[in-house]
Amino acid sequence: MHIAPYDNQNTPIVDVDDSTVPLNYFNIVKLKKGDAFEYSVPGYETCIVPATGMVDVNVEGFKADALGGRGVDVWDGEPEGVYVPTAAKAEMVCTSDEAEIFVAGAKYDKVLEAFAVRNDELDLVQYGSDDTKTHRKIKHILGQKQHDKVGRLLVSELYTVGQGGWSGFPSHKHDTDRLPDETRHDETYNFRFRPNYGSGVQMLQREDNKPGDAYHIVDGSTICLDSGYHPCAVLPGYEMYYFTILGGLSQRSLVQYFQPTHAYQIETIPGIKDMIAKFK
Repeated sequence: MHIAPYDNQNTPIVDVDDSTVPLNYFNIVKLKKGDAFEYSVPGYETCIVPATGMVDVNVEGFKADALGGRGVDVWDGEPEGVYVPTAAKAEMVCTSDEAEIFVAGAKYDKVLEAFAVRNDELDLVQYGSDDTKTHRKIKHILGQKQHDKVGRLLVSELYTVGQGGWSGFPSHKHDTDRLPDETRHDETYNFRFRPNYGSGVQMLQREDNKPGDAYHIVDGSTICLDSGYHPCAVLPGYEMYYFTILGGLSQRSLVQYFQPTHAYQIETIPGIKDMIAKFK
């Protein structure tokens, strides 16, 4: 499902028990200097990630000051995040001139401990190649390094490297719990482009070798994925970013099932096996 950009006025874009991705939660909060925003999401663990700007965060006594700090866009520096336990009350106060903050969530009933992820604690992966049109970089905010501290939530930022090309290929899905071959993980994306008038396409193919759907994605588009194979591409001459939320049904580690028709191309893309291993 494609949600076109709109002014959500700091209310969830993907709310609890969403009809498409019930395991996910997603909000975009926009603040000006001195503004405060408070939230609590019963039944969901969350993660606060400034897209741009800086905030001070307080999660029921756990404090993370000067979180974020990127300038004009998501290419302007490294991400940082704060993990917010299920149902905990979190407050953020904008300390820069303005800030745009992503709030990612996954359904989880246990209560863990709050913690911060600073830019020197990210899990970084770069893979693919210009020749295969698959060159990209992933910055895991809640990734393998935080595995034992988080319930079901995975949060990452994905960037195409260079201009144009494909991401999420070879096509894969993760809509059915059938270990060891696949896990059920709902997935939500928010896209950005550089320059911001760039655009791309999100494919969604429900069955191998049968026609699927395609969505025209623009700067600020949100995509919710509940099932099917889902590669995406950016127009030549533009760079693409997407903020990624994964919520697992029965476990945190993601097991992707690669589309049979294209699975052999795993062997043709440099570094892709390292990328797969990082979604734990």
